[in-house]
Amino acid sequence: MLWPSRGHNGRVSDASPKGLVLVVEDERPIADLVRMYLSRDGFGVHVEHDGIAGLAAARRMRPVACILDIALPGMEGTDICRRLREDGDWTPVVFLTARDDEVDRILGLELGGDDYLTKPFSPRELVARVRALLRRAAGPADGGRVRSLGPVSLDPSRRQVTVDGAPLSLTPTEFDLLGHLLNRPGRVFTREELLAGVWGYASHAGTRTVDVHVAQVRAKLGSAAGVIRTVRGVGYTADA
Repeated sequence: MLWPSRGHNGRVSDASPKGLVLVVEDERPIADLVRMYLSRDGFGVHVEHDGIAGLAAARRMRPVACILDIALPGMEGTDICRRLREDGDWTPVVFLTARDDEVDRILGLELGGDDYLTKPFSPRELVARVRALLRRAAGPADGGRVRSLGPVSLDPSRRQVTVDGAPLSLTPTEFDLLGHLLNRPGRVFTREELLAGVWGYASHAGTRTVDVHVAQVRAKLGSAAGVIRTVRGVGYTADA
């Protein structure tokens, strides 16, 4: 069964039990292409073409995921993400950018983004990444064994991390990165292994994404940041 919906300024496809994805992209041909591929995959899609309307739609419609262009009229995609995170909204965010430089990529991830693609991109790859994000956000199939290391405890079934009993707010990707490390404490993972195991693909964009997410998780862990240890020249490990 489909539930049709319509927003203010954006194009809307029928909503779906698979979930509604918000696309905020000012280049209409790209927006239409993304909408078409997401719809084919069974998602409902709402499209906005400027940042202010995009933020309002995200707050009003509560999508399962957001695809945000960075360079938008009215408000940039990074500002939309920042506002959502300030509201306590940790909906998965994928950034689209035409700027092929590291600053924009890192800025987006530091603001709480989960992934990014640089234009031109494959719409099939974009849909695959959205699916991967949502699978991770749904939790593991292993039933949710609680994993603890030092003061850090991670409950997969509740999607909750605590430090000395105090809860932390993590993005879906940050949660899964920490969970992947805690699942095998003492095991050193290369950045490539973490990309494959957490993000679900080997990224041609390099492994800087892993470093940024590790830095963000450490910052949120505060005094417990030492449970994630850098192994120089190799990667990362969880160690008490």
